[in-house]
Amino acid sequence: MTSTPDARGGASAASLTANADADAETRYWLGLHLMPGIGAARITRLIERFGSTEAAWSAPESELRGIGLPSEVAATFVRERARIDLDAHLERLERLGVRALTLAHAEYPRLLRHITSPPPVLYVRGQLAPADDLAIGIVGTRRATAYGNDLARRFGAELAAGGVTVVSGLARGIDTTAHRAALDAGGRTVAVFGCGLDTIYPPQNRALAERITQQGALVSEYALGTPPDARNFPVRNRIISGLSRGVIVVEAPIRSGALITATFAADQGRDVFAVPGSALSSASAGCHTLIRDGATLVTEAAQVLDTLNVERALEHTQSRLTLPETDAERILLAIIGAEARHVDELCHESGLPIHETSGTLLGLELKGLVRQTGSQHYVRA
Repeated sequence: MTSTPDARGGASAASLTANADADAETRYWLGLHLMPGIGAARITRLIERFGSTEAAWSAPESELRGIGLPSEVAATFVRERARIDLDAHLERLERLGVRALTLAHAEYPRLLRHITSPPPVLYVRGQLAPADDLAIGIVGTRRATAYGNDLARRFGAELAAGGVTVVSGLARGIDTTAHRAALDAGGRTVAVFGCGLDTIYPPQNRALAERITQQGALVSEYALGTPPDARNFPVRNRIISGLSRGVIVVEAPIRSGALITATFAADQGRDVFAVPGSALSSASAGCHTLIRDGATLVTEAAQVLDTLNVERALEHTQSRLTLPETDAERILLAIIGAEARHVDELCHESGLPIHETSGTLLGLELKGLVRQTGSQHYVRA
């Protein structure tokens, strides 16, 4: 457990208590996540009704039924609760170097948090970083042609060189090529699994997966021990797009998991890019369909960087990392929301002097955390 040293060099009682509380919350989030028939919506309902994950985990069957759980689900909940060994599960996670990020964690990926049905628990091996807020997915067929692999290699390398994290699914073909290109360019990459992180799939990508943990992360919504069933992969594709600002489909036939990822991306409000191929190539037929239906045609990474205004986004990311978060920033961010507020109103409500309010707002603008809508009115970015 990591804690913050106090002025005397030891861990403060308050920080130890906070960490213990956080660990307890994670423990019971995991328990709820492991429970059959309990998904994200039901976890939210349980927490709202009982006030905490621990109270929800301990609730009697009658109260579980009382909040609307079907009798069969409530009965299974109580039966499985007695069977699941949370301590053993946590020990196994620690042994494998896997961290569980729940929706209650501040480190949970910002973009992913706001999709429909975000994973209640995201298992992570390696390290997610603030820079991953600027990520682009690269997906495509497992049966990539030489043309497709060449384009995936170019996009992966050039995006990584531009400071963009490459997200993909570790599958054979386009995914594998994109991950390797990002790593070879010295950049970051994130691989989204369709199974538990204790299983590398496909097995021949074991060495690649280990490289990724050193320059990015392996992530999954599936608990340890979950096998790579075919039904898991279309569902996990929403996470590839959910972690990304846009998705590039490099090469895909008409029936392809890459097109499922593109559909998720469009539904999530992300940009969809498609690389054209030969009109005679069935391997690119899915890309041509996407372009016909409105996806942006791209042939080089610079077009993607320009469309997403990556240079500006990089400035915001660097500002978040380098500019300190002050008490004044925290106060103003707690006040500013989706409705525009005038600087004088913010000054009055925060209790800050006008010069400090104005200066702090400028800093928050540079970080990309707030924006000015005109006439000194500010909203959350």
